[in-house]
Amino acid sequence: MSGSTAFNLLHEKIQKWVWQQAWSSLREIQEKAIDPVLSRSCDLILSASTAAGKTEAAFLPALSNLAFTPPIGLGILYISPLKALINDQFRRLESLGEAVNLPVTPWHGDILQSVKNKLIKKPSGLILITPESLESLILNKAPWCLKAMADLRYVIVDEFHAFVGSERGRQLQSLLHRLDTFLGLITPRLALSATLGEMDKMAQALRPQGQYPYQIIESKASGAEVQLQLRGYVDSQSSNSSKETKSPPDSNSPKESKSPEASNSPPASELVADDLFKLLRGGSHLVFANSRQKTESLSVALSERCQKIGVPNEFYPHHGSLSREIREDLEKRLQEGKKPTTAVCTMTLELGIDIGHVNSVAQVGSPQSVASLRQRLGRSGRRGEPAILRFFITESFLTKNSHIGDRLRLDTFQSVAMVSLLLKRWYEPANTRQYHFSTLVQQTLSVIGQHGGVRANQLWSLLCGTGPFSLVSQENYVEFLRALRQKDLITQTQDGQIVLGYKGEQTVSNYTFYSAFATPEEYRLESGGAFLGSIPISNSLAVGQNLIFAGRKWEVLEVSTEAKRIILKPAAGGIVPTFSGTGQMLDGKIRKEMFEVYDSEDLPIYLNKTARESFNEGRQTFRDLNLKDKAIIEIGKTTHILPWLGDRAINVITVLLRGQGLKADSYNGVIDILDCSKEKVVSAIKTIIGQPKPEVTQLSANFVNTIIEKNDPFVPENLRYLDYSSKFLDLESSWQWLLKWA
Repeated sequence: MSGSTAFNLLHEKIQKWVWQQAWSSLREIQEKAIDPVLSRSCDLILSASTAAGKTEAAFLPALSNLAFTPPIGLGILYISPLKALINDQFRRLESLGEAVNLPVTPWHGDILQSVKNKLIKKPSGLILITPESLESLILNKAPWCLKAMADLRYVIVDEFHAFVGSERGRQLQSLLHRLDTFLGLITPRLALSATLGEMDKMAQALRPQGQYPYQIIESKASGAEVQLQLRGYVDSQSSNSSKETKSPPDSNSPKESKSPEASNSPPASELVADDLFKLLRGGSHLVFANSRQKTESLSVALSERCQKIGVPNEFYPHHGSLSREIREDLEKRLQEGKKPTTAVCTMTLELGIDIGHVNSVAQVGSPQSVASLRQRLGRSGRRGEPAILRFFITESFLTKNSHIGDRLRLDTFQSVAMVSLLLKRWYEPANTRQYHFSTLVQQTLSVIGQHGGVRANQLWSLLCGTGPFSLVSQENYVEFLRALRQKDLITQTQDGQIVLGYKGEQTVSNYTFYSAFATPEEYRLESGGAFLGSIPISNSLAVGQNLIFAGRKWEVLEVSTEAKRIILKPAAGGIVPTFSGTGQMLDGKIRKEMFEVYDSEDLPIYLNKTARESFNEGRQTFRDLNLKDKAIIEIGKTTHILPWLGDRAINVITVLLRGQGLKADSYNGVIDILDCSKEKVVSAIKTIIGQPKPEVTQLSANFVNTIIEKNDPFVPENLRYLDYSSKFLDLESSWQWLLKWA
């Protein structure tokens, strides 16, 4: 490590460990992190590309600190969003802990109690834990935490972006603040991630009240060379958006898709599967399919192609509804690299689980965020090889009645815009201005359960006044507590202490309490005594019905509603069950970039022939309709609005137009107003901006269901509206757009 002054600051045992790894030098982010981590003088955000050494950047100096002055009890609290990542990091950190004689203990629901008991008896070293297990520890073993963590030196949060802006992230913020308050410490926090946007906001998300200095260490190393291709497909059927408009004879009607035989060609899904099979067979790859339904159907289609030519299957699904054993078997197969293996997956393999070297990454359908795309790309391109990313994008077959969104080839342009932003190193900023009342219910009950009884002003001060729920005023919190009392979650003693009510005690004692997000009731799927996974109980399967699950086809033999269990046997056919889950809100920056791509003369070099044709069709439609200067287009009896804004702003415009009696709906960034002229739409917009700007809570009341999160049923309606608007509505951006186009 000649020339590295930072390396000399590490403890000699850590230095020896580094030499044993045969490293010729430290990575850029590791060099930069050593001094500030050792000094423990500030919070740190460590941002670098996947496989750039962020884990060692945090742990080499942190463990050096512990080696120089051994802690009394636990020295490092490592928090991960995934159990699988904890298991993976345990394998990675165990030898590093041994180098300084400190144990590394994984702690989550799947860890043996004997392992946990060993740490309980003699707390020492590092604990690797999920937010849910940390919640359980603080609630049920508060005296042990007080003793075991009295000399806690660091809190390390891995894959930090996975927490930011979510209910689970707010839970983690609250837990860390409660822990600091409980211990009487300010423990430095280290956040690790490859995809963080607007770094100052990230520092606020790491420690919301900003009572401690922070430093951002960002590696500018570009990482591997990136090789891109976007492969286009045109569906053989007519417009698949189900949004067709009747065009008058003199309108700019689209030309039908060029291939006259298109309607007789195979469906695009079959062509995508054919190409994936040809391109990926024989190697190690990841195919991201955006949903569990698509993951299952695609993995079966690929495995059937293996069967058809008489070769062993090498395509397997990986998603959160599969059993842990099935997922871990696939992860192990990828790690070993002995057999060609392609995982068809959702975001479960997006985070930093070690799956060894993969040759390429495939993205089927447009990705849902730039940050997600960056995480996926980072799974490829290790060992000095280029990172290979292929998109497989299907557009609709065009007819004279095709919807304007199909004519614009929105999925193709969204993918191109995301690539452009990725290359500019832009990622979605966190929405840190949210109330998270659902999680406030959990944290309020948890604090009461931890202490037995707490006064209202103490609760507000801990959770809101100095804690992460800072948007909640004292007046809001009083109203909030009254609602919890009405639901019998809490009650108040004669001396003013707030304690758990009967229903509150039942809630806190249930194992599902530790999670801030809702866990849907599910059926267990079993075959031959083996647990395959689970599906939402809303799937009403019947005996004799066929389905696709775990990449295979099954027949239902038995359904037990009492035991919530479904017994399966192999079959020759099946359909994919419906899973729960919603898509991500698209950021306005992406739609703005899409507009710029439409308006540009540049043609991306990574498009194949069909993708180029779709791209040129979309750009020609943009020009024919003069969408550079027009945002409101009348086609037949439908008027379309293209604001080029994010989904949160489009939600506001849509609901405001409905308030004027218009039949407004939105899809993929386009607002449709049925049976309405352009003049009537413009008149409605003028009426809207001629009135005082509405309160966002008024707008929330127009949505059918604002009960979204786990504990929303316990939140008063007006506070729930406030919460909903902070998550799903952007009044300011939409209002500025309305003023511009009135």
